[in-house]
Amino acid sequence: MTSQDVASPATNPTYAMWRKLSGSAIGKGVFSAALCLRVPYFGSVLPRVRDMRPGRCEVAAPKWIGVHNHIKTFHAIAACNLAEIAMGMLAEATIPATHRWIPKGMSVSYVAKAGTSLTAVAELPELPQLPEDGGDGVEVLVPVDIRDRSGRTVVTADITIWVTPRK
Repeated sequence: MTSQDVASPATNPTYAMWRKLSGSAIGKGVFSAALCLRVPYFGSVLPRVRDMRPGRCEVAAPKWIGVHNHIKTFHAIAACNLAEIAMGMLAEATIPATHRWIPKGMSVSYVAKAGTSLTAVAELPELPQLPEDGGDGVEVLVPVDIRDRSGRTVVTADITIWVTPRK
């Protein structure tokens, strides 16, 4: 099953807005700015959503002084923030509007120094069976790969989200 096979039977407002605006570079910029207005902390990495669809999300972030650590590379926690943005936008495009989700945990590996801007890709090729009305929640593991400009993986993250039916 490919990432295009993951389908959201009921589109939530965030994904609907992406579909409306993503046809142009300006629209993608407007969407990315709106994302930061809705979740202000995300603005610290100046994210730019490049691709968002059921099963996949790609978000880029520039290396700028606001994400520098003491050795002027991309700060580890700023990279975690980028991973969470990619996971969150994937979840918004993938989890049906009949359900809600919340991050439950994150496991991160810093595999190389991040000396350039970064791109995070979250992919979920298959959505597990989600609980029906009144059912318990289910954990969904979303892997995120973060690469530098040369395509080298610098950070990997596995983010667990808790998905439950909306009440």
